[in-house]
Amino acid sequence: MSQNKPYFFQSFTIVMLSIIALLVFKKFLPEKIFTETVAAGKNVVVDSTMLEAVEAAKGAPAEKDTLVNTRISFEATNGIKFPTEDYEDYKGFQHLVVFYEKLLQLETKQQGKVRIAYFGDSMTDGDMIVKDLRASLQARFGGEGVGFVNITSESAPSRSTLTHQFSDNWKTQSYLKIKNPIKPFGINGHVFFVKRDTVNPVWVKYKASRLSHLSELNNPTLFYGRSGNTKAKMQVVIGGDTLIKKLPASNILNTVNVADGGIKSFKANFIAADSIPFYGFNFDDGKGVHVDNFSNRGNSGLPIGSFNTNLMRAFNDKLGYDLIVLHYGTNVLNYGSLNYSWYEKRMAKVVDHLRECFPGVAILIISTADKSTKYGTEMKTDSAVVPLTLAQKRYAVQTQSAYVNLYTLMGGDGSMVKWVDEAPAQANKDYTHFNFRGSKKISDLIYKQLNDGYVKYKKLRGVTTPEPVEPVEVTPVRPVRDSFKIATPPVQQPAKPITNPAAKPVVIPGKPAVVPAKPTPIPAKPAEQAKPAPKKVAKPDSIIKKDTVNAQ
Repeated sequence: MSQNKPYFFQSFTIVMLSIIALLVFKKFLPEKIFTETVAAGKNVVVDSTMLEAVEAAKGAPAEKDTLVNTRISFEATNGIKFPTEDYEDYKGFQHLVVFYEKLLQLETKQQGKVRIAYFGDSMTDGDMIVKDLRASLQARFGGEGVGFVNITSESAPSRSTLTHQFSDNWKTQSYLKIKNPIKPFGINGHVFFVKRDTVNPVWVKYKASRLSHLSELNNPTLFYGRSGNTKAKMQVVIGGDTLIKKLPASNILNTVNVADGGIKSFKANFIAADSIPFYGFNFDDGKGVHVDNFSNRGNSGLPIGSFNTNLMRAFNDKLGYDLIVLHYGTNVLNYGSLNYSWYEKRMAKVVDHLRECFPGVAILIISTADKSTKYGTEMKTDSAVVPLTLAQKRYAVQTQSAYVNLYTLMGGDGSMVKWVDEAPAQANKDYTHFNFRGSKKISDLIYKQLNDGYVKYKKLRGVTTPEPVEPVEVTPVRPVRDSFKIATPPVQQPAKPITNPAAKPVVIPGKPAVVPAKPTPIPAKPAEQAKPAPKKVAKPDSIIKKDTVNAQ
């Protein structure tokens, strides 16, 4: 035992000297321990357009914010004018009037349809956030289908709203890396080509989930571009049936319907389809609300400015967009600058270009969320977060777009640390991205702000519609339910009295949700009426088997 004492004292002395050295030299260490330089890798994509913009903006002087302490007034749209807003709390509901009117027609007359294009980065990868927003809107206003889906996707394995598999002999071009593609990029920022492969077929498979409103692939339709190829065909396998579809490619944007109505799954083999630019498949029933998730890891939003105007108008003619959401910022924070005037100016041009591509569309800007960085030994809100949110708000005001300050909605300074540390956690240990719980809460926060504007719009229109009871938040994890949402899809809980804070509105599939107009406690319906109708579970296709080799 005595022989070990010298080693103990030596170790203790080393530890003490190390602590003293740290205290002495701490003031000479950098404030941020970890570098902000992002290296490209398999799972990290660098937006080349943004890198060029950052390089061009080096040394540029910071510009004074001329909008501080100003009041934002609006011009009437279709006779509707929202009150003047303070710049500090700007939301821009005025610029959603046309979108709100479409929702009102759905709610009161069950007429028309609404489509949203949700552009984002890794925050919405795998349909995160977007799937919950889609579910909330479809539960309230109707609509079936997951919307537009790529031919291939790096996030396919993590997507829960659809099973998506594809062969590995597709060639993909992305607007994040390429300025001059062989053929124009689609609305998803990609263009796909079959590789010349005389041995292995080029294919893609889709299978519906069991989630509410997504249990079928509704009216599956292939979207592809112009080509001189006149021999291309698509072999479609649906269960035990095989269909051959010709692929005429004379127009700037072409479509081929795979099946009418809803199916559970299908496989598409592409035959002699060289040189044809493919974009993806659309799944919707043509009624209610549909939300397309156009997420790209590493995207700053700037590449959208490279969209081909004529092709985008062709997409708009076929799909009909009413609202475009721009949810960016995560990747713009990674380059150390606190001067974002360059980003503000360039994104303003992107919005102008989108309005040229999609005439009459409403635009909603969603700011960066909180992000934490290690300063010394403590995780704190990154110093670039607030300057970036201000730049995003400025270009929202300047382009007459609506605005959601996600940073303040989630709690402001230090909120990401709280979301990571609380139990159960709502964000990942990278202090940047949300997990499934956090994504649901973020969706609810965005949804609630949209609802606030919608309620105010209806009052300005002089329209009175029953507002559902707003349940009380019962835990820090569960977000406050908003009046915009009648049902909480896709999981339905057993009926409970509405006087219970944890109670949720009951939805009977196939029927509209019924919620009392006045927030007075009423007894729940009998349990047997609250149970959802049993759903048929799709039998495995006799031909399509799970591909364990090419699945990605």
